Amino acid sequence: MSDTSQQYDKAVDACKDIFLKKTKDYGTSWRVLRTISVVDQIFIKALRIRNIQELKTQKVGDDIISEFKGIINYGVIGLIQLKLDNPTVEELSLQQAEEMYNEQVAFAKDVMMSKNHDYGEAWRDMQQESFTDLIIVKLLRIKQIRNNDGKTLISEGIDANYVDIINYALFALIMDAESKG
Repeated sequence: MSDTSQQYDKAVDACKDIFLKKTKDYGTSWRVLRTISVVDQIFIKALRIRNIQELKTQKVGDDIISEFKGIINYGVIGLIQLKLDNPTVEELSLQQAEEMYNEQVAFAKDVMMSKNHDYGEAWRDMQQESFTDLIIVKLLRIKQIRNNDGKTLISEGIDANYVDIINYALFALIMDAESKG
């Protein structure tokens, strides 16, 4: 699993680089996003990936891997927004945003490592299409949790679903990097 840990960190670094550059360009304008808006951003990206996978062609420049990176970054934004618990027009410093990003990614990685231990890295036998479908399932679950006023009877909450979304997208990046050697 040490390979997985290193591969995970490398994939996260690529996503974080994009996140930080966009934060320099746009500030933390994403602070205004409510949970449903974050979910919808991820949903749009996941559906685009699914369409490209089905059609085996695309007309817009951003490729599937770029979309998975966007899903990861929006998943992290979703976790940050849940933690801050107050979507508002508020500018965070680059340093604050980076610290929050690192905190949420560390949490997601810890969950991934624990699940990897128990599941024996079963994700390595999955297909990219399955990751896409599972991300969409998690998004639909978040929407249902919202419809239930944020309450669940026996299921995990919104945060756990964001973590799974982040990890599925990171698995897709890892597998893509492995396929390219």
